[in-house]
Amino acid sequence: MTACTNPHALPDLDDTQLLRYSRHILLDEIGVEGQARIAAARVLVIGAGGLGCPAALYLAAAGVGTLTLVDDDRVDLTNLQRQIAHATAAVGDYKVASAARTLATLNPEVEVVQIAERIAGERLQALVEAADVVLDCSDNFATRHAINRACVAAARPLVSGAAVRFDGQLTTFDLRDPAQPCYHCLFGEDGDATDGPCATFGVFAPLTGLIGTAQAAEALKLIVGLGEPLTGRLQLLDARSMQWREMRYRKDPSCPVCGTAHRAD
Repeated sequence: MTACTNPHALPDLDDTQLLRYSRHILLDEIGVEGQARIAAARVLVIGAGGLGCPAALYLAAAGVGTLTLVDDDRVDLTNLQRQIAHATAAVGDYKVASAARTLATLNPEVEVVQIAERIAGERLQALVEAADVVLDCSDNFATRHAINRACVAAARPLVSGAAVRFDGQLTTFDLRDPAQPCYHCLFGEDGDATDGPCATFGVFAPLTGLIGTAQAAEALKLIVGLGEPLTGRLQLLDARSMQWREMRYRKDPSCPVCGTAHRAD
């Protein structure tokens, strides 16, 4: 597995960092160089809710250099059942501001960029291009497809998660490789899939933590270049039975986003 390419020189870890991240460094698959890659990494997390909160917490704890959080929503009392980066006192605050405060107490070394707006078009494309890895922690298909198009155009890996009711989904699109499928190959925009807010469907609180944490794990694997990413494999979790199933999928040559004909144009 290829590590995410960072144009900057890897930082030298000081004694405090070597101690703080020692349990990572003890892993042969990560070591000092891998932890330095994490420290140099720039991760874009779109959505600071049920998935984005645990993902951001673990990425910050792991020492990711720059976390950019994007969400135009404010903390609501109903969010607190599962969105673990937000406290009761944060109700009414922008989610990105609330999450940034929590992350600062967890690991002040991490630079957290707050974007409290709904991004699209050129703004979204620029943010994706500035990132090494993108996490889609959003809650609607329109946003997911927009993120996918931007990641395909910028050739950035995308980690996608979803959680509703008791059902979770997780997969990775390594769009650095044009032979790999994209989100549209798996979920077409004109399909019969439906989505909606948790206020409509409800969601089992720990489910968002399971999927969001797994998204963080996939991102760290991509940054360091370890293990086997979930490319071409969709993980499906039924939290009622706590059983995972795996569905394999392939690139659609006629995909209007990443297909051969599209790229030739």
